[in-house]
Amino acid sequence: MTQVENKQATNDTPFVPIEKIVALCKRRGFVYPNSEIYGGVAGIYDFGPLGVELRNNIRRFWWWSMVQMHDNVVGIEGAIITHPRVWEASGHVENFVDRLVDCKNCKRRFRIDHLPEENVIQNKCPNCGGELMEPRTFNLLMETYLGVVEGERMKTYLRGEASQNIYLDFDNVVKSSRMQIPFGICQIGKAFRNEVNPGNFLFRQREFEQWDLQFFVHPSEMQQWFDFWKEKRFEWYKGLINHKERLHFRAHGPDELAHYAKQAYDIEYKTILGWQEWEGIHWRQDWDLSRHSEYSGQDLSYVDQNTKERYIPWIVETSGGVDRTFLNLLIDAYEEEPDPTGKEARTVLRLHPTIAPVKVAVLPLQKNKEELVTTAKDIHKKLQRLMVSQYDDVANIGRRYRRQDEIGTPYCVTVDFQTLDDRTVTVRERDQMTQVRISIDELPLYLLERVTWH
Repeated sequence: MTQVENKQATNDTPFVPIEKIVALCKRRGFVYPNSEIYGGVAGIYDFGPLGVELRNNIRRFWWWSMVQMHDNVVGIEGAIITHPRVWEASGHVENFVDRLVDCKNCKRRFRIDHLPEENVIQNKCPNCGGELMEPRTFNLLMETYLGVVEGERMKTYLRGEASQNIYLDFDNVVKSSRMQIPFGICQIGKAFRNEVNPGNFLFRQREFEQWDLQFFVHPSEMQQWFDFWKEKRFEWYKGLINHKERLHFRAHGPDELAHYAKQAYDIEYKTILGWQEWEGIHWRQDWDLSRHSEYSGQDLSYVDQNTKERYIPWIVETSGGVDRTFLNLLIDAYEEEPDPTGKEARTVLRLHPTIAPVKVAVLPLQKNKEELVTTAKDIHKKLQRLMVSQYDDVANIGRRYRRQDEIGTPYCVTVDFQTLDDRTVTVRERDQMTQVRISIDELPLYLLERVTWH
């Protein structure tokens, strides 16, 4: 990863209200409400021009870190719709449920496990004090149907998590790629949950994107690989954020652990909403492959080519969300700096340069000077072959800097009258607002060293 460091946040940096992030996302083209002209759909969002670039950078960096940089990890891309028996084997049809209660008075709906204990005991609404109705159970899987003839259509589900495809393709990957245990399979893909109460912007959605690593090991090596990936994933997130003190592990208590799990940890990040799960590291044993072997009738055991031992591999899972990472990185990066002269505060997104949606903006000092504009456009054209570059000549140079700060652009290149004399430009860095003169010929390498991961 690049050695460029973002400005470090202090422990007393105030939490950003989620409303400011939502407003910035819409104003600058990161995120839009889905179907907004029809009133919107709760828990579903569209990503605008800058949002797409940021999401793509986040995905690419995860894939580079997990697949490209590990000889014993490969990737797949599974389908969103699978055979319905998959979700019976996984336990989702039976167990992927929320128990909910409604208030008779204010009509608010709550998950029972999210209610304070005293409200459950007293059967009292935490919002208005009204009486709660009897609990009801809702399955979170989204149903769909295959086939066109009524009565012959098969009910199945949009996948509730992305990891099941990895178990389904485990045997194919072993045979086609000649991978030997220990090895991992990664996937990034869409998942769907019929959330009854989606909320907190991108934190809880009905349509979202997950990334998963399922790392297959011999049972005797489970602990060492669980510890390895637990630390590896924590350091990955830590390297992307400014507020490192807001990141920690939370171990699952005995009542939270799945029946097949010996250990589970959540990497959590603290915001104004409190500590929230970012990624889970789970000790899955052989439960998944054993269940799919049982339900499909196919043998998913693994034979060690050296020892000839046959066994069902155990699995270390690391599972996180692209959208949740997107949101947490915006919350972490957002800052408002007071102007010492009393002017409007500077809003800046201190995104790590490797994931910033725009890497560099090229700005002619004046747009009515043809030589400045021509030179700036030439530089922009050369840079955009290597990275996402923007050309901007609207308003004075100070306003243009502010616009780029607000969308997280780490570097601005200003073409001024000195450029016409000696072919150097001013490179202004976002966080410290320092400026250096660089030769136009040296500019591409200078920027690449600072905005690409290595």
